[in-house]
Amino acid sequence: MTKTITKEKVFIHPIDQIWNAITNAEEISTWFLEADFKAEVGYNYVFNSSGEDCSPIIGEVLEANPYILTYTWIVKDTPGTTIVTWKLEDLGGSTKLTLAHSGIENYAGETAIAMFESFNGGWDNCINGLTSYLKEEVNAR
Repeated sequence: MTKTITKEKVFIHPIDQIWNAITNAEEISTWFLEADFKAEVGYNYVFNSSGEDCSPIIGEVLEANPYILTYTWIVKDTPGTTIVTWKLEDLGGSTKLTLAHSGIENYAGETAIAMFESFNGGWDNCINGLTSYLKEEVNAR
């Protein structure tokens, strides 16, 4: 089993616009999950889903350097702690986003497989949500 989920996407948006979308609580709440979030090392964040069967995601920001954001990812009331890292690369007029979610093997046995599948599909939805949000932002200007 692959231990890390990796998603890559190139956006035609400036790097600072992508950075704001993934680090600003108001923007995160628009395209991803309701967020109490600050891109500050040591900040304990909460992402809440409106879904009936969804648990809050909690964690701590580990790194928040320009264009690299890393935080722990804990599904509340589960025994596993995983790590999510967002990296942005300026391609001169466009931005490459790489998302990596690691540590899923910290869940026991079959739970690790189920969580991997859940997270993998969830991150696809997340990237799609970010893409749609950024398109709306461009069209709103």
